[in-house]
Amino acid sequence: MTALTPPVNPPAPPAAHAGPRAPGRLARLWRGRPDDAPWVRPAFLGLLAVTTALYLWNLTASGYANSFYSAAVQAGGESWKAFFFGSLDAANAITVDKPPAALWPMALSVRLFGLGSWQILLPEVLMGVGTVAVLYAAVRRRFGAGAGLIAGTVLALTPVAALMFRFNNPDALLALLMTVAAYAVLRALESAEGGTKWLVAAGVAFGFAFLAKTLQAFLILPPLALVYAVCAPGRPLKRFGRLGLAGLALIVSGGWWVALVELWPAASRPYVGGSQNNSFLELTFGYNGLGRINGDEVGSVGGGGGPGGGQGGRWGETGLLRMFNDSIGGQISWLLPAALLLLVAGLVVTWRAPRTDTARAAFLVWGGSLLMTLGVFSFMAGIFHEYYTVALAPYLAALVGMGAAVLWEERTRIAASATLAAAVGVTAWWSWTLLGRTPDYLPWLRWTVLVAGAVAALGLLAAGRVDRRLGLAAAGLGLAAGLAAPFAYTLETLSTGHQGSIVTAGPAGAGFGGRGPGGGRGFPGGGELPAGTQRTDGGGRGADGGGQAGGAQPPNGMQPPNGMQPPNGFPGGGQAQGGQQPPTGGTGRMPAFGERGGMGGLLNGASVGAEAKAKLLQDADAYTWAAAAVGAQNAASYQLATEKPVMAIGGFNGSDPSPTLAQFKQYVAEGRIHYFIGGGGGGGGMGGGMGGGSEISTWVQENFTATTVGDTTFYDLTAPA
Repeated sequence: MTALTPPVNPPAPPAAHAGPRAPGRLARLWRGRPDDAPWVRPAFLGLLAVTTALYLWNLTASGYANSFYSAAVQAGGESWKAFFFGSLDAANAITVDKPPAALWPMALSVRLFGLGSWQILLPEVLMGVGTVAVLYAAVRRRFGAGAGLIAGTVLALTPVAALMFRFNNPDALLALLMTVAAYAVLRALESAEGGTKWLVAAGVAFGFAFLAKTLQAFLILPPLALVYAVCAPGRPLKRFGRLGLAGLALIVSGGWWVALVELWPAASRPYVGGSQNNSFLELTFGYNGLGRINGDEVGSVGGGGGPGGGQGGRWGETGLLRMFNDSIGGQISWLLPAALLLLVAGLVVTWRAPRTDTARAAFLVWGGSLLMTLGVFSFMAGIFHEYYTVALAPYLAALVGMGAAVLWEERTRIAASATLAAAVGVTAWWSWTLLGRTPDYLPWLRWTVLVAGAVAALGLLAAGRVDRRLGLAAAGLGLAAGLAAPFAYTLETLSTGHQGSIVTAGPAGAGFGGRGPGGGRGFPGGGELPAGTQRTDGGGRGADGGGQAGGAQPPNGMQPPNGMQPPNGFPGGGQAQGGQQPPTGGTGRMPAFGERGGMGGLLNGASVGAEAKAKLLQDADAYTWAAAAVGAQNAASYQLATEKPVMAIGGFNGSDPSPTLAQFKQYVAEGRIHYFIGGGGGGGGMGGGMGGGSEISTWVQENFTATTVGDTTFYDLTAPA
């Protein structure tokens, strides 16, 4: 009976009869998929950890980075209305010249943690790490973990990516969402049923990317839609039906905000910055749309005058080699020749595959995205900055990872090993060429990369006929040689703060954009500094923080646009008015066009002294706006210093008709603005715009008394002269 009676607490069954114990969450996170090699998941997590550490290092060196967007983030952290519209100030006078999606993560961070540099830039770092993770996932699904790791590493170490994933422009969110869209399309192509949910997810990604940077989000839409229509499984009618659903998802996810803005009564919302008629649709298809293509951008710096032309327009020469020129090459093009070569190789290898082959579809998706974006960037005649090229980085990195994996598997064939060797060799040669443009920066690296690349290329030529370990060694050396130079430029980028509207990665001279305080070269053109011009920091060629020195003129003979006269301290030789002191440390000269603080604070924020800050804070809560200033960067500096609303007259360029002189007079009569800050960039007529900054400045000077506080001129609008 005792033997047959079950015990109250039965003993555990013998270990021999126990089933396999399910791993814990941490173990599963570390181990990854059951069929993965043990090194796969740790390597992936290591890639993300190193990327995070690199991008977080020295993050606050950039301060508020682009104060134009930081001011909007500060406003969104104070006012939900400003958050929704993307207003430059919490009192909602005018918006930024982009939709607000890229501002939302930063504004939420400020709401949670308070206003500061790392609070604004941390979301950008997370977007960068997220982009690396999504790219890895997209590439490894079809080409293996090794290919995914190569792609993720190439992306993380691309100089312009290291710059923009630590900067508060909309490009970081755009790059992430474009990578997500490509990933979702690839998942849809893998599905036997056509992957409707994944295709709809791609449409949603495109919609929110539109809310980050308008029509640039649609650059890769045609190649992705075409690849799906041709390569997806199922009947043609079903394929097009699923594309229609994705298009509907795009319209809903991107159009809801546009519809609300257009239907919202204009009197109760902020003016749409960057437009001339207070219309987001006009902004989308004009200044931020076709104007970027043909160069006819009303209201822009030097805009409104038609296309620049292929022989060197306002924003540099256009043409097939634009991405390789002195201004842009060091930002993105290190592995671009290899990526194009590997794209062709991948399509050749998969040429005879079935219509629905996912490997060939992947080359078409990433290659089509690269070629479409590359073509538009190369020939667009409108505003173009070097940092735009971050959009190319995920596509380029994917092709390098995929192409290397495919050719490695085919390395026993002489054509495959020769192509792989050629990719390594051309990368080493191009790195040698790019490093030659900054000869004072790590001169030993130039020849090291060239020699290592040549040795690796020779080793890869024999990869299919030698011991596998020797082949792997040659491949590893080739990868190291290809990444050494961009890695060095990335480290230089991470070690330096970047401020202003035009920023570039790498050492001085690598892109002629802004680094360090002041934001650097404040003018378009893409050329070098004029002969005989010396840098203010003693460095080499190009602008570094201080831009041009000694009142030098900008390249290509560029002058303030449309022959307009410099209003109230406008750059180019205008004199200070109303008792204003020149902000040059007592030299008696206003900043020249393109200098530190050049264009009157148009491209870079001003330095706000303690006295000026204290004056603005006096009774600031009694007014809707503590002050008003011409130009958004000028206004943003004072707003960020005081965390009080400052009206940006004329928006970014000072060329938007907001407010008009009549509206400004009414605000003053109602006692809603305390001070007017003298100086500032832009003004009426810039680039064909209708901004009233000059009229407002003149009216203020004629009716109110100027007071100099530190280096700043204030007009008390509550005390007429």
